Amino acid sequence: MKFLAYLVSGISLGSIYAIIALGYTMVYGIAKMLNFAHGDVIMVGGYISFLAATNLGLPALLSVLVAMAFCTVLGILIEGLAYRPLRSAPSLAVLITAIGVSYFLQNAALLIFGANPKAYTPVVSGTLKLFDGQLSISYVSIVTVVCCVVIMLALTAFTGKTRMGKAMRACSEDKGAAQLMGINVNRTISLTFAIGSALAAVAGALLCSFSPTLMPTTGSMPGIKAFTAAVFGGIGSIPGAFIGGILLGVIEALSRAYISTQLSNSIVFAVLIIILLVRPAGLMGKRTQEKV
Repeated sequence: MKFLAYLVSGISLGSIYAIIALGYTMVYGIAKMLNFAHGDVIMVGGYISFLAATNLGLPALLSVLVAMAFCTVLGILIEGLAYRPLRSAPSLAVLITAIGVSYFLQNAALLIFGANPKAYTPVVSGTLKLFDGQLSISYVSIVTVVCCVVIMLALTAFTGKTRMGKAMRACSEDKGAAQLMGINVNRTISLTFAIGSALAAVAGALLCSFSPTLMPTTGSMPGIKAFTAAVFGGIGSIPGAFIGGILLGVIEALSRAYISTQLSNSIVFAVLIIILLVRPAGLMGKRTQEKV
């Protein structure tokens, strides 16, 4: 029964990683850039939902919606001010800019909210007891898994069925050809950042509900692990980000339970290295050949 409890905890944690990884993989798949400030947008989403719930007295769901709206605007501003001028710049310049945006958001949060951790109230409370009380599953875990599955299915349907989703796929294949076909590339990429940042707000609320402590560095390590999950599953693939996040959470939870709490992060990254040695494109990624 303990193994089942650890497995449920790992799936719940992995669902949070998967939601964050979906934001990473959306941006990389369309814009071909790694937004390492994504983890800090998660932190901003956590703070906005915290303030909306405590200072304004809004219900949990409404506070998350407010955080989503704020982070959507923030994502569009980050893309327009920091990344769009570097659209044709070398990838190293974009990477350094992303790190700069990350530190800017962290230090801005430090100045505005202070360094003291905030006690975050979970979006839902209570536990579900199964097998005569031997197995307890928090409602936060259930909500997290359901949200992850719904978001993954919605994104898959959006990119595959809608006109804007097809425009995103066209930009992913060839921005120049997409522009010649009448697609507004700048608007498409801005929408991609908006969707990714809105998902970051949801992930921030769920992450702080799972581990109810909020501080300016809250999103740093989950952001790195979610990027690992995206690479693990095949960055650029929506189902890959989902599977990678779930597997990463399960591996981390079982490593903490049966091997070592201190070594759990090392084990996660070691598994990633092994997977990339066997499948460099990730579990569900496609190999691409470059013509010379």
